Amino acid sequence: MKLYHCPDARSLRPLWALEEMKLEYDLINMPFPPRASYPGYLDLNPMGTVPTFIDGDTTITESSGICHYLAEKYGPTELGVSVDDPAYGEYLNWMYRSDATLTFPQTLVLRYTVLEPEERRVPQVVEDYSIWYLSRLKAVEAALEDREFLVADRFTMADIAVGYALFLGTTLGLDARYKPNCVRYLDSLMQREAFKRAREKQSD
Repeated sequence: MKLYHCPDARSLRPLWALEEMKLEYDLINMPFPPRASYPGYLDLNPMGTVPTFIDGDTTITESSGICHYLAEKYGPTELGVSVDDPAYGEYLNWMYRSDATLTFPQTLVLRYTVLEPEERRVPQVVEDYSIWYLSRLKAVEAALEDREFLVADRFTMADIAVGYALFLGTTLGLDARYKPNCVRYLDSLMQREAFKRAREKQSD
């Protein structure tokens, strides 16, 4: 298995999952954006996005999808939730809500605060999509009331997928507006040894 990764990008989701599962893999650390800075990357992933994950003849470029794949392909693992588990639907909902609903507005905040040249930055877009993200985070805050993890009474891939979105918010300064349950949850996730190892490996 091979994972193409940029520091603290969405590829941190599968990197963290690989570390939690203690699987063997090759990590290719790249500067961002790889489509401009890593020769040949567009041949691997024509969209130029991060991550790109290769396992034999299989290539996956969606971070939450890679986490789902790892649990299914290399399980059984407590990180996955089986189809006959009552929590399966809720598990899938969090897995895909993590990117489509939570990370999406953050990418616009990132673009218009960091990635665009100064003259193209749009403060109103930043504020609007910050509010959008924080509004969607209300569902996470509610789900964590009297709960340590999101589903199945244990740490799962859903926590990696959603936890990364909360972590990304810290790099954008959005965590100053997090509510108590999200603050507690993110702090506990960032204390996990696999999360720490993943972040250490991205600086190798």
